[in-house]
Amino acid sequence: MLKETLEHGRQLTDAALDRLIPLETQHPESIHKAMRHSVFAGGKRLRPVLCMEAGRMVAGSLPARIEELGAALEMLHTYSLIHDDLPALDNDDLRRGRPTCHKAFGEAIAILAGDALQTQAYEVLARLKCPAEARVRIIEEIARGTGTVDGMIGGQVVDLEAEHTQPTAEMLEYIHRSKTAALITASLVSGGLFAGAKENQVAKLRAFGLAIGLAFQIVDDVLDVTQTSEQLGKTAGKDTASEKATYPALFGIDASVRKADALVNEAFAELGSFGEPAEPLKELARFLVERKK
Repeated sequence: MLKETLEHGRQLTDAALDRLIPLETQHPESIHKAMRHSVFAGGKRLRPVLCMEAGRMVAGSLPARIEELGAALEMLHTYSLIHDDLPALDNDDLRRGRPTCHKAFGEAIAILAGDALQTQAYEVLARLKCPAEARVRIIEEIARGTGTVDGMIGGQVVDLEAEHTQPTAEMLEYIHRSKTAALITASLVSGGLFAGAKENQVAKLRAFGLAIGLAFQIVDDVLDVTQTSEQLGKTAGKDTASEKATYPALFGIDASVRKADALVNEAFAELGSFGEPAEPLKELARFLVERKK
């Protein structure tokens, strides 16, 4: 069931991305080649899949054209990865098993490719086939999830500033909830909104997203110190080398894994009222903490 959910979601997302991102032959070719290099480098498409499964759970079946919302979320995620890999930030040469955007196309084009994916995403969001009120709320939700106040960019800033320091548990949780969990949460909430979720359903999706998003990042930190670069498809050991604030560094690997498991159990409780239709999302949550890359 999980394998089919992930594969079907990936195929729908990839088809939408291919349709929505300009072709490599579109002038100016260099920027479109760079955008596609990073977007189609692989990846599990977790945020689009979470978005689509939230929509399916609320509506009872997969809402028509929700994959375009998923594609916009993947564009935003990929933009953040391109910028995160730049020498001024994490300075990484490998992403999803291939050269990072700036290694393949140079820093200037990589910066612009990230910018272009962000603006392309909001063009797609503005054209979503759902009621206007839902569309506006989706755009607000995603903008906040990627912004500076409790959002992705704010989390990345605090993450940078925390390097070579002794972070507190509170600071570490803020970084992870903002840097990673915020966009995962926005993916789930926006999928629910697209499907016409009621306010109590939105609240449950938000709580579920915050819990599994934090669990996802804790597991990511654990994998960075337990897996090889070949297994991860990106440079292993980067967090330790740059003295980043991570859960394993502060609490150890075993305690970090237990924390991730406890968060998934919390997340499950939030979906209890949805019954059987919540099972695909619960399976995805289990996958997030049991994955090996």
